Amino acid sequence: MTWKSRGDLSSRSVVSQKWALFLCLASFCAGMLFTNSRMWAIPEPKGLARTTPMEAEKLNLVSEGCNSITLQEKEVKRESQDIVREVFKTHNAIQNLDKTISNLEMELSAARAAQESIRSGAPVSEDLEMVQPSGKRRYLMVVGINTAFSSRKRRDSVRATWMPQGEKRKKLEEEKGIIVRFVIGHSATSGGILDRAIEAEDQKHGDFLKLDHVEGYLELSAKTKTYFTTAVNLWDADFYVKVDDDVHVNIATLGETLVRHRSKPRIYIGCMKSGPVLSQKGVRYHEPEHWKFGEAGNRYFRHATGQLYAISKDLATYISINQHVLHKYANEDVSLGAWFIGLDVEHIDDRRLCCGTPPDCEWKAQAGNVCVASFDWSCSGICRSAERIKEVHRRCGEGENALWRASF
Repeated sequence: MTWKSRGDLSSRSVVSQKWALFLCLASFCAGMLFTNSRMWAIPEPKGLARTTPMEAEKLNLVSEGCNSITLQEKEVKRESQDIVREVFKTHNAIQNLDKTISNLEMELSAARAAQESIRSGAPVSEDLEMVQPSGKRRYLMVVGINTAFSSRKRRDSVRATWMPQGEKRKKLEEEKGIIVRFVIGHSATSGGILDRAIEAEDQKHGDFLKLDHVEGYLELSAKTKTYFTTAVNLWDADFYVKVDDDVHVNIATLGETLVRHRSKPRIYIGCMKSGPVLSQKGVRYHEPEHWKFGEAGNRYFRHATGQLYAISKDLATYISINQHVLHKYANEDVSLGAWFIGLDVEHIDDRRLCCGTPPDCEWKAQAGNVCVASFDWSCSGICRSAERIKEVHRRCGEGENALWRASF
């Protein structure tokens, strides 16, 4: 081969290589253009199922390295949370069942206590005869006015002021759910002249709750215990109130006060005090068991003053069930406070339950803070109440319309 022929061959190879390179670049560009246009133009397939959050989480774990241990831990954690929720629901159900059983046990014990009282020869009240064993009506409160054989004038003064009479008293029970009764026992010689006088008075007014209890000043603690036991067996109420017959009461204001605590199961409300334990004999309010309260000069635990206080149904039922083992101290208000020591009871100190007589209760009423109860501390009640309670009622009473307008 000559040098000339070799030069021609070389020039043709160079030309062929250039065309080949050009063709490759052109093909590459065309391919890229075709691919991009397909990517832009491809529509989202219809009917394609979207992944759920659970599936997305699993896919994410797989894309991170198919970590099966992490996936198992997630599953175990989720199952543990479900188990905890089920346990919590079961615990609440058990608590509700325990509460229901406890309420049924208290009602059964209260019914047994009432049956035992009847069998023991206790006088049967007309109210008990009217109450059926099942389907009792629920009342707001039972107000027991503690009275004595010698207090006829006090009772008449109460009837003439804050205690509704006749048809109004029945209306109070039916429309407002409020029971009001004078509370009294019987004399040591049952059926004697004192008992006959109370019987005649009750036939006239029909406003007594007669207890199986021998009347006596030193027996007030026992009387209080018997009152709550009898009342809770006669009437199904939210609250049970004890008040003395020389105290002025605004019933509507009392009801409105108690309603605020209706949702609480164990309520003890009154004017809480802590007086001295009197060890000296012969003085009023002497405490024979003063040594139980420590050294001389000690004070009682906090308890409601005896002129007026209220307790919830659970506490009245507790007294009814345990009446035979509840210790009685000399002072009735101290005894009641002692029965609740050690129990899960909410003590509520409301000073509107112990206002003074005019001008104290009058000033408060004018300021819009109507008192629940008014009396004189110096007399442990309204001094000369039979004569003065009408004046207290006129100046400090809430007005009759307040009672009928009240909504409990």
